Amino acid sequence: MASAIPGPRDLPESRYDLSSYWGRVKHSADVSDPRMLLITKKKLEEAKALVSDYKNGKIMDMTPQLWTSKKILDSTIHPDTGEPVFLPFRMSSYVLSNLVVTVGMLTPNMGAFGTLFWQITNQSLNVAINTANSNKSHPLTTQQLATSYAMAVTASCSVALGLNSLVPRLKSLSANSRLILGRLVPFAAVVSAGVVNVFLMRGEEIRKGISVFDSDSGEVVGTSKKAATFAVGETAISRVLNASPIMVIPPLILVRLQRKFKMTKPIETVTNLGLILATSFVALPFALGVFPQRRTVDVTRLEKRFWSLKNKEGKPITKVQFNRGI
Repeated sequence: MASAIPGPRDLPESRYDLSSYWGRVKHSADVSDPRMLLITKKKLEEAKALVSDYKNGKIMDMTPQLWTSKKILDSTIHPDTGEPVFLPFRMSSYVLSNLVVTVGMLTPNMGAFGTLFWQITNQSLNVAINTANSNKSHPLTTQQLATSYAMAVTASCSVALGLNSLVPRLKSLSANSRLILGRLVPFAAVVSAGVVNVFLMRGEEIRKGISVFDSDSGEVVGTSKKAATFAVGETAISRVLNASPIMVIPPLILVRLQRKFKMTKPIETVTNLGLILATSFVALPFALGVFPQRRTVDVTRLEKRFWSLKNKEGKPITKVQFNRGI
């Protein structure tokens, strides 16, 4: 994020209105733009320099080039550390990184081994993305990471295998209904395990709290467990919203196409891939836009010790911000 670049002057948060959902959707489309993966180290340093010049008063007005530089930093730099997020785990790579895994999970008629393999692969990727993009106020230890990963994999595989075993036994349902429910098993597994994954991987934030900032000056005013609960909870909801269209729409469309057309396995795979890719690119900005990345809340929604805080000028601090993570 461009906010990680030091300087006494703040950049505008976005060229779009982030107080509105549609503005956040357009901003999220910028952040998740896969073209940002092609940015070289030289371009990144140039973007940092240009943003630094603005924040230190050397450039007075926002220009198209400055907006582009901000977009590069927002899609590349972690807001807490100021360092680039590892390329496959950036939001600009989210769709492409998840594409193969999603196609694997949504492949019809997989056996137990295939189900286990793709669920484990998916949770491994989720853990990596969660860790790379989480709030860095309280990083997890290796042991905590390993424990959280094992529990998330267990939850995912248990739901997937359990439902795969249950659906064929629902004899009261028609064959068509059982077919559709069977195709939606990966969705149930991904959503349930995804929520567990977020809370496990970021549980340390809830236990210890995350840094909150004066919304006017940007200075750290303390650590809040309630802010952490907001941040992690909203991230979990966002993950559910993002997974829902990607894991529901393609398999339902594929069922309809298979009834109308006789598909060979290669054609089925390519069709599945195309449906997932198109749905993913459309759905991601809408999911990311549900909640702001930099969350602003009234101090009365946090612990009581924040209610009477004052800034350097002696004025009461009424609003604070925190990084929600993604």
